[in-house]
Amino acid sequence: MKQRLAVLGSTGSIGTSTLDVVARHPERFEVFALSAATQVDLLLEQCARFRPRLAAMASASHARLLAEKLAQNSLPTQVLQAPEALELIASHEQIDTVMAAIVGAAGLAPCLAAARAGKRLLLANKEALVVGGEVFLEAVRAGGATLLPIDSEHSAIFQSLPEDPSTWTQRVEKIILTASGGPFRTRAPATLRDVTPEQACAHPNWSMGRKISVDSATMMNKALEVIEARYLFGLDPAQLEVVIHPQSIIHSMVQYRDTSVVAQLGTPDMRVPIAYGLSWPERVESGAAALDFRTLSAMTFEDVAEHGHAQRFPGLRLAWEALAAPRGTTAVLNAANEEAVAAFLARRIRFDQIYAVNRATLEAVVPAQPDTLAALLALDAQARRAAGQVIARLGA
Repeated sequence: MKQRLAVLGSTGSIGTSTLDVVARHPERFEVFALSAATQVDLLLEQCARFRPRLAAMASASHARLLAEKLAQNSLPTQVLQAPEALELIASHEQIDTVMAAIVGAAGLAPCLAAARAGKRLLLANKEALVVGGEVFLEAVRAGGATLLPIDSEHSAIFQSLPEDPSTWTQRVEKIILTASGGPFRTRAPATLRDVTPEQACAHPNWSMGRKISVDSATMMNKALEVIEARYLFGLDPAQLEVVIHPQSIIHSMVQYRDTSVVAQLGTPDMRVPIAYGLSWPERVESGAAALDFRTLSAMTFEDVAEHGHAQRFPGLRLAWEALAAPRGTTAVLNAANEEAVAAFLARRIRFDQIYAVNRATLEAVVPAQPDTLAALLALDAQARRAAGQVIARLGA
């Protein structure tokens, strides 16, 4: 039986990589539904190639345009309008697997819908855990969903952990997430105020969207990944560490009680964790190039507290602060960061002010233990308003 697959965010980097892997295995996978925000023409091309039954767009105008173009090309795909359409697709009874690749808090509701419907949920949207936290995990448990991480770091950890999750807390000493350090790993901290959006989006190793590229440049992506790892693997925050590994060959590591370290290595290609998530517990060809150990340069590692990194990446420590604060604080941090990055990309604030927005928003918004999706979304909106006020002051 083929897996029937929905790809939420199919026109982004994760979505297109997913479809690349799927196209290599037509005997295993059937694309049932796709979704996109605004890229009508690319989604049209994907519909022509994969013939999904459903497609969703973020707005009515984009949905109408896609429907018109599908009709002009005699393609039978039915068009739906998000956001309600995303939840409908994610929980559709004919779908087995959901690739959750929508960037930001907008992906939380469909992730919850997929979890409650008991789907095989491939999680590339880290905000589902950063924002959703225990609310999301409870939906996974209640629905009997299979949750598989797609972020390269969390996939690497998952591949390095014992097969039985009930043994993780007894056998594991700590998890070590690796970080490339982004484009500014060696840049003088005092010069970061002059960074442009173009420079921040020029990642040395990975090809990613603009938002996550900026997060990598500030290492806020790693702060969010620490939070995600806390919820995914159930370890204490003190058991989560970050080390800078510029070559991006080791994607993350697990240190056991006997000090043995198990790591997952590979080329910096997202098709590897995507292929693993799609085929788990099996493995299939991903299309990525294999490591050639004869030609690899030396692998190096740097402490995040040394070499000026604490000054370059002050946002990293916010992860542990948010995890120690009242429940919902991680959602506040995520909302603030999304607003700050958007303001930076729009040239409304400087690169070094992203951290200032995040810090000030955390100080201004104290959550009241949100325990429902509605409460989480209300907290998200409150945090965005607070972040907007900070951005307005800084911009002025």
